[in-house]
Amino acid sequence: MRPTPADPEAWNAYLAEGNATQARKRVSADVLLRDEAGRVLLVKPTYKPGWDLPGGMAEANEAPDDAARRELKEELGLDVTLHGLLVVDWVPPHGPWDDQLAFIFDGGTLSPEEADSLSPRDNELADVAFLLHDQAARALNGRLHDRFHAAFTACSGNSSVFLHDGVTT
Repeated sequence: MRPTPADPEAWNAYLAEGNATQARKRVSADVLLRDEAGRVLLVKPTYKPGWDLPGGMAEANEAPDDAARRELKEELGLDVTLHGLLVVDWVPPHGPWDDQLAFIFDGGTLSPEEADSLSPRDNELADVAFLLHDQAARALNGRLHDRFHAAFTACSGNSSVFLHDGVTT
């Protein structure tokens, strides 16, 4: 017989059993940041090839926006206010990885002082650069290129978009 909320201890044990068997999603949380000239901030990770948007992976039970702010603080020493969600992209399983939800938030425009003081603050980043939109788009590969383009478009249109492996649904 299935427990009911009338027996809170049995009900919570039943819910916990169901929770343990449900799928878990990997979550990434990146931020689109610009300088006063409109250039986009990219970072060069040490643990994978190429350039990336600033941000990273959420920890267990961490909200995506909290993960984005935490990663910016840890890796760049930036404490930013996020100005909204630009993109959610469902990324299917690929290589050794399960599926993922990839978020991009609008980090707004950095002051000249903030932009000039940026440098990697931990061993996960090798470099930072502000690039014009077209340069940034060329520096980003595959899914991230498509996600970046969608985020940039959403930012200028004050909207958000849901992608399915980089493609608008």
